Amino acid sequence: MIALISGKIVYKGVAHVIVDVQGVGYRVFIPLTTFYELPETGQTITLHVYTNVKDDAIHLFGFHSVQERDLFQLMISVSGIGPKIAMNILSGISAPELLNAISGGNVGKLVNVPGVGKKMAERLVLELKEKVLKKMMIEQMPDEETPKSTQDVILEDALSALVNLGYKSNAAKDALNKVVRTSEENLSMDKLLKDTLKILAG
Repeated sequence: MIALISGKIVYKGVAHVIVDVQGVGYRVFIPLTTFYELPETGQTITLHVYTNVKDDAIHLFGFHSVQERDLFQLMISVSGIGPKIAMNILSGISAPELLNAISGGNVGKLVNVPGVGKKMAERLVLELKEKVLKKMMIEQMPDEETPKSTQDVILEDALSALVNLGYKSNAAKDALNKVVRTSEENLSMDKLLKDTLKILAG
């Protein structure tokens, strides 16, 4: 399976690019969010790729970031959502906003994406919410094995995760503090993020 492709752009369109890799041209389908990040034709690019194998064809889907590719793979695991719909969703909302909407259960935000109806939005939240929260937690874990034994350290990690999702630091702090004040016990990272995202989602 092709996971990464680097080469010269010989054609650039809003739906796909053709990348020349040592004389072989690969057609790679892309979302609009990746299109906006592309350099001019003739320049070199690197795309993170998902390879979709069918009986009669092999399709390559390329993304500017690993986060976009991972979200694409999560979405096509949902019943009724294929590569085309997943690409349309990523073309209508940024990866951080999509993570935020799914993890916070914000169906209204998802419905605003072109091509996403209420039932599809609810299915995305139902099937992917826990997976997205887990992904957020893994991305925030340090490389070294540092024990997270105090609530203060957990709060710092949760704040960092929320800021990376696009929330303003002060708003995230206020929501975190509200969750802590109303809880009668020390919260796990998972529980803390879930409750805080509910508040931020309004």
